[in-house]
Amino acid sequence: MLIDRAKIYVKGGDGGRGCVSFRREKFVPKGGPDGGDGGRGGSVILEAAAGLATLVDFKYRQHLRAGRGGHGEGARRTGRSGADLVVPVPAGTVVRDAATGRLLADLVEPGQRVVVARGGRGGRGNARFATPTHRAPRRAEPGEPGEERWLEVELRLLADAGLVGLPNAGKSTLLRRVSSARPRVGAYPFTTTDPVLGAVELPDGRGFVLADLPGLIEGASQGAGLGHDFLRHIARTRVLIHVVDVAAGPDVVERYRIVRRELQRYDPKLAGRPALVALNKVDLPEGRARVEVARAALAAEGVQALPVSGATGEGTDALLAAIADRLEAARAGEETLPSVKK
Repeated sequence: MLIDRAKIYVKGGDGGRGCVSFRREKFVPKGGPDGGDGGRGGSVILEAAAGLATLVDFKYRQHLRAGRGGHGEGARRTGRSGADLVVPVPAGTVVRDAATGRLLADLVEPGQRVVVARGGRGGRGNARFATPTHRAPRRAEPGEPGEERWLEVELRLLADAGLVGLPNAGKSTLLRRVSSARPRVGAYPFTTTDPVLGAVELPDGRGFVLADLPGLIEGASQGAGLGHDFLRHIARTRVLIHVVDVAAGPDVVERYRIVRRELQRYDPKLAGRPALVALNKVDLPEGRARVEVARAALAAEGVQALPVSGATGEGTDALLAAIADRLEAARAGEETLPSVKK
């Protein structure tokens, strides 16, 4: 099962102590203060790394601490700085403060970094406190403690397009048909409980990543069914493909509206994403009989509908070409991936 969320404790390194020391050399009986400063503590840094696809490492390593700073020494020697702790996470990781829920970072591109716990400043040595009237201070500072906090880290799907719809609409079958992905298929609700990605290649050389997302039910925006587990994964997709089982009954438009309403309630930006409707299961007689009426009704809703069959492959070439066209237009209109809901 996909490990896609974890709670971890992070602590920056404490700063080193300042030193109390006096210069002592032959023929210099009353040398002045020469205590050095303590070194700065290291910081804990999360970095998006290519090649990682899960947060499973945090299942076995929940406490992360950076190196502490070295103590100051005589002869004005500053303590060494503590080593930073750089922790790789998958691209697509969202980082929040566990206590406040505040969004700290949305690490989308490999190489992106965020400092989640800064190291403490080193304490000053007694050489820093010498004045014309106080020439032999015996005072030095302790190092500052490093920041510490609990974090919630969550991996959200990175896909170009996502298949959305009610359970048993045929999303997994459609993904199997058009890509090399092999999601589980079954005639019962919530066959897909974790997102499945498939790479799609078109004859004209274009390609994209398509995601089969867990089925959505009415009330998902309030957490019903797989609820937020579904909706948080769809937050990044540029294009939505509503898969509707046209053979399941005449209420095709209403089933499309149910999904769209839940998207709108969860995050209005989702409902505004470029979208297509795949009228699935047209290989069945009852499905084929409803296609034209359904296409006209959905056109009145302002969305393009295309008849397809995940079982036979009918209409999938036209659907994939339409998805690729929408993706090109979406990429041209935005500089970065869609952000997550704060």
